[in-house]
Amino acid sequence: MIAPCHALHRRPKGFNQSRNLSSILAQVLSERITSGALQPGQKLPAEAQVMAEHGVSRTVVREAISQLQTRGLVITRHGIGSFVSDTPDGDVHPNSNASLEDVLAVIELRISIEVEAAGFAAQRRNPQHLACMHKALDILKDPGISRDVAAAADHEFHRQIALATDNRYFVDITDHLGIDLIPRKRLNSAALNGGDRIEYGLRLQHEHQAIYQGIADGDPVAAKAAMNLHLGNIRERLRHATFR
Repeated sequence: MIAPCHALHRRPKGFNQSRNLSSILAQVLSERITSGALQPGQKLPAEAQVMAEHGVSRTVVREAISQLQTRGLVITRHGIGSFVSDTPDGDVHPNSNASLEDVLAVIELRISIEVEAAGFAAQRRNPQHLACMHKALDILKDPGISRDVAAAADHEFHRQIALATDNRYFVDITDHLGIDLIPRKRLNSAALNGGDRIEYGLRLQHEHQAIYQGIADGDPVAAKAAMNLHLGNIRERLRHATFR
């Protein structure tokens, strides 16, 4: 997985401590999963229970769950809860309509949020935000990276856009959704592009670069248009896969 690239962003006091606590909690929960104390398919304890057991805040719990999602150990079904993944990498069969429809629903949510986020990011980003976005894009250019690493880099790129809005609620939503934001983590991206994984990756690179350029140029109209095109293209590919 890629290392987090922390942006110069106004944070409440104790933020770094919160991040450390979330990593520790993620490790504790990870050990419970790998030891078999939490079985595949089992629902994780409720947030309130974890908070009380470990004496941490809700934010720490959610960040820890997000880390487990990134590692493929946990799958979150929104409105229901988080569950231990049935497979090591959280893979989902590409022909499962239920799975495709679930990812499609997340994409629709993202369109309603991330298009505006891109516009704000173009107005408020700083050099560190841009450097972190660029780092994530460089990772995605490597054709030999695994799907997990690609998904993590993809998620980091979109998270940096949320950070660049200078609005913590965009960041909170991105962190809460976690790796579920990224279709290539949950679905076989080659299957969504007629079997051509390389072409799919190149398309995403081009779309991501257009978003980055709009933000780097300080052009909110271009950034929003590029984000809308990117997520709209993903939505159409998913719709095609769902209803073909």
